[in-house]
Amino acid sequence: MTDMNRRSVLKVALGGAGLAALPAVAMGASPAAAAPNSDPDLVGVGDTSITLEFDDQLRSRVALEGVDLTRFDAGEALLVGGKAIEAFAYRGHRTRGIRHPRHGAGVRVTIEGTSKEGVQKTVVLTSFERLTGMIVMKVTYTNRSSTALKVTGWRNGAHELLETPDGFYTFSGTTYTDRRDWVMPVNDGFVQENSLGMDSSDYGGGTPLATVWRRGAGLSVGHVEPVATVLRMPVRKTDAGASIAIQDDTARTLKPGRRLSTDTTFLTALPGDHFVPLQRYRDYMSDIGQRAPKVPASAFEPIWCAWGYERDFAIEQITGALPKAHEVGLRWAVLDDGWQSNEGDWDINTAKFPRGEADMRAFTKEIRDAGLRPRLWWAPLAADPDSNLFRDRPDMLLLDRDGNKQDVTWWDAYTLCPAYQPTVDYFVEQAKRFIGDWGYEGLKIDGQHLNSVAPCYNPKHRHARPEESTEGVALFWKAIHEAAHEANPDALVELCPCGTAFAFHNLPYVDQYPSSDPESSYQVRSKGKSMKALMGAGSSYAGDHVELSDGGNDFASSYGVGAVLSTKFTLPGTGAPDKATDLTPEKEVLWRKWVSLYEKNMLSTGEYRGELYDIGFDKPEAHVVAKKRTLHYAFYADQWDGTVELRGLDRTRYRLTDPFTGKSLGTATAQHNTVKLSFERFQLIVAEPID
Repeated sequence: MTDMNRRSVLKVALGGAGLAALPAVAMGASPAAAAPNSDPDLVGVGDTSITLEFDDQLRSRVALEGVDLTRFDAGEALLVGGKAIEAFAYRGHRTRGIRHPRHGAGVRVTIEGTSKEGVQKTVVLTSFERLTGMIVMKVTYTNRSSTALKVTGWRNGAHELLETPDGFYTFSGTTYTDRRDWVMPVNDGFVQENSLGMDSSDYGGGTPLATVWRRGAGLSVGHVEPVATVLRMPVRKTDAGASIAIQDDTARTLKPGRRLSTDTTFLTALPGDHFVPLQRYRDYMSDIGQRAPKVPASAFEPIWCAWGYERDFAIEQITGALPKAHEVGLRWAVLDDGWQSNEGDWDINTAKFPRGEADMRAFTKEIRDAGLRPRLWWAPLAADPDSNLFRDRPDMLLLDRDGNKQDVTWWDAYTLCPAYQPTVDYFVEQAKRFIGDWGYEGLKIDGQHLNSVAPCYNPKHRHARPEESTEGVALFWKAIHEAAHEANPDALVELCPCGTAFAFHNLPYVDQYPSSDPESSYQVRSKGKSMKALMGAGSSYAGDHVELSDGGNDFASSYGVGAVLSTKFTLPGTGAPDKATDLTPEKEVLWRKWVSLYEKNMLSTGEYRGELYDIGFDKPEAHVVAKKRTLHYAFYADQWDGTVELRGLDRTRYRLTDPFTGKSLGTATAQHNTVKLSFERFQLIVAEPID
């Protein structure tokens, strides 16, 4: 771009087909036929996927399939003091086809510019054929001035998605202590910072992706670093639309001649809600070895948990319920909080198990004799003030920069550092004992403090960087997962971070992901859609105790998204703290029906087709699970009277049935795929090929 007296645009088309063949971009080149508009200054190449257009100040505009989603925004900026250096005069670019050893064929574009403050900006954009709609970005700032810059951070992927009449929805994979919905509308005044850091001493972390979308198109940002990294992904409602970015807030000094490189971030532009962006992120991370583990078949078996009797349970209450759990069709029995003397030592409570380990082994045998699998509740990485561990091993504590301990609020305990090897070794030995000695076949690992931790400044740990503790959480789970499976190759490790949004980097070392203390049926379903995208087919998502759903009986929400069914029912007349959990004769009929339907169709092992419906804009809310050629639809609304569209049908005729009532709903084809429905709460439809 030699003529800087007029507004000129560099069009960098990334994503879609034919990437390896893209030629270098040069001034004066004609736009390709797929260019999103006919701007006479538009140069370069185009396709039908995401397109970034840079102007002569390196501001950028995002287009999707020929439609502009944003105006020209200062997408990448260096933050200095209270200002942003965001205008960089274009100095040149390079384009080349690449073949990455893991991601495959793609295109890499490098763009350079210089600001009036003397900062050189180099933007490296990479896109891969198999990751359509996703641009991976790393930006380097070089201080070419003679003055040191007091940098306060940087931001990438900062764009404003333009307004449409229907408004916006957003997804955030980050944690809030109020346990808010992961998916929600973006109303006037909406501001959500979406920090991947700690929201409190024991709540924090998450999946590094945020999305904002309107009907038919959305933008997502995040990072693809191999370790947990503390950034923000703020989403805000603006006068002209909704904004999104990924931002670092680390203060540092950039001396003359020195460089600052951002973390590796990404931007996606895709139709629909957050499901496909999460898939793109999952696929990228899978390429670098971070993927869902191969789980045992038992990960899909329905669950009974003794938590209905809470901490003050009696062993007789649990053993008395085992035959009923088996009769209902449940296959796991979980011993929950209260079996231990304290959090930290994890010695057996002899008031409940007088002979200690001998009674514990006899207890797991009794569960197996009842036809169930034993699973044990556990909350590692914490030490009570009255525990021997706290007294004898204070070196394990995670300390902040002022030497303060970090509270685990629910148990009045303190967080231990996961990146300190003695801490890891201590809990690894416990996991081996639970599985290999006591006879448990699974672990229910529970606690909001297990998702992420703050940076650790304990001098005894000799961390190279305080952030090693944050990055070390995933390695801690790797050690626990390996220990459990060494003791029993078919062991199941469940992680329930108590209402937090799952930290992705932990998940490759977890066999089952529950909806983690949902506060509504909508959370069961929206978390289910998110986790199915994030972890893919073959992973195990559990709906958590049905008693936590709307009305305490909404198995339909777990069933319809392909979640494993779970309940904490208690037997009437056995002294349960809350009579609402009692399995009355009427409830037992319903429980048996749902578990039978679950076992018949096993939607938890099917392919969740989250790309077919938008959870924000499509009404009624819809979910689809494919089992070979059969499609299982689930629709949800307080009340619905109208038509629904059955998306995803193939070129054949389908027989439609309500699996819950057995009622025939007629037939459908891809050309005639609407059905008139009238229902309250939920409607299930099985579409089975006839031909």
